[in-house]
Amino acid sequence: MNCSLANEVELYSYKEHLIQAKLLRNTFSNDTWCSWEPFDKSNYKQLLGALDYSFLCAYAVGMYVSGIIGERLSIRLYLTFGMLSSGVFTALFGLGYFYNIHNLQYYILIQIANGFVQTTGWPSVVTCIGNWFGKGKRGLIMGIWNSHTSVGNILGSLIAGYWVSSCWGMSFVVPGIIVASMGVVCFLFLIEHPQDVKCTLSRARKPSKCLTEWVGFKQKYQFYENSRSDSQGDPEQECFLKYNDHQLPAKPNGFPTNHVVVISSEKGQTPAAISFFAALRIPGVLEFALCLLFAKLVSYTFLFWLPMYLANKEHFEAKKAGDLSTLFDVGGIIGGILAGVISDYTKKRATTCGVMLLLAAPTLYVFSAVGYMSLKAIVVMLIGCGALVNGPYALITTAVSADLGTHKSLMGNSKALSTVTAIIDGTGSIGAALGPLLAGLISPTGWNNVFYMLMVADAFAFLLLIRLVMRELRFKGPKADQTELKEH
Repeated sequence: MNCSLANEVELYSYKEHLIQAKLLRNTFSNDTWCSWEPFDKSNYKQLLGALDYSFLCAYAVGMYVSGIIGERLSIRLYLTFGMLSSGVFTALFGLGYFYNIHNLQYYILIQIANGFVQTTGWPSVVTCIGNWFGKGKRGLIMGIWNSHTSVGNILGSLIAGYWVSSCWGMSFVVPGIIVASMGVVCFLFLIEHPQDVKCTLSRARKPSKCLTEWVGFKQKYQFYENSRSDSQGDPEQECFLKYNDHQLPAKPNGFPTNHVVVISSEKGQTPAAISFFAALRIPGVLEFALCLLFAKLVSYTFLFWLPMYLANKEHFEAKKAGDLSTLFDVGGIIGGILAGVISDYTKKRATTCGVMLLLAAPTLYVFSAVGYMSLKAIVVMLIGCGALVNGPYALITTAVSADLGTHKSLMGNSKALSTVTAIIDGTGSIGAALGPLLAGLISPTGWNNVFYMLMVADAFAFLLLIRLVMRELRFKGPKADQTELKEH
């Protein structure tokens, strides 16, 4: 394909445009820019797409396994291993340029391996943050913390773009070195739990030591007996973490009631890590996991196809379309923090997600229905869509995952946090792989149909939360901040 025809080629995702149009254009001195084997064939789009889907599918599958493994290992060591491995595989992809590797299987295997090792990251970091902060301001804290994903998207594009027109291999080698370096930092400085440095969490209402021990003792026995009972009880009160008999003294009598106590997790009394299927049984995990599948489908469709939409529908040039698409990430930062603040104030995570999903659907419709918009209007719409689409996505993958991983059926223990986070994010990653694929199949029939598909996905995401939303709206109990731990 001649360089003179480049502008006539349909603009697909900005990432693929960089790889194909810019990254390859100046690599060779001949008059073709699609000349890097094995991507120099007529089906180069499918070949490059295979690299994306190899990574996403490996990430989705590996996430389920990674959470279970991470629950049983040191977070610091597990995260260090993952970051070092990810840095190595990212750099190996770029070394294909310097060593003139033209084997498609090489690049696909690198992507699959990278997808697997990167699954060590999210469950580990959410678990670590969840260990340090209670539920009182968890939404706000994790909303601000989660902005690193959008910031990373923007910085990654800038770092890769610096070398993309001259030496594209450095666009992978340099980020690989950065990731591996941060792995060393985690190994040296990461503190997994407050207990590791002899810190304790303060209570909003601190009962006496005797009362705490008394009530906690009875509470432990109630969960223990429920876990051994053959009867079907309330799933909200079922204990999914099994304690050994020798850890439980004789059952006392006459304990006072109507107090919520967090059980201390001393090393000698730590329960075994939760199983995969037991984590699925925690109330809310399955609903939020399936909701995230559709929410992440919408988010990743925008990530991959928004630059193409802006170029084809709004007639922006490729670079400007790519630059404007970063506003969607800016909106994601705002939406993630806003969702966290609202859910902290209302104590209703599912309702917050549901309302944002409901608002996202008409916003997407307006964005697609308006024929021509001014630059200011496009900026506002991109930020607004980013906030409403990525807000629920950010809240579910952070604060919601941490809440469910320390569900009351687990007696305040965090031994399920990594597994629950992996289940939720792994299921969401299936949507991340399906979204861009469906958009590619639907886009030839018209961009409106792509947006209809996104609105349907938003509707499904909301429907999956209806039971939890209705439960939250019916609940008229005491404020959560009276019984939960405060963050540091």
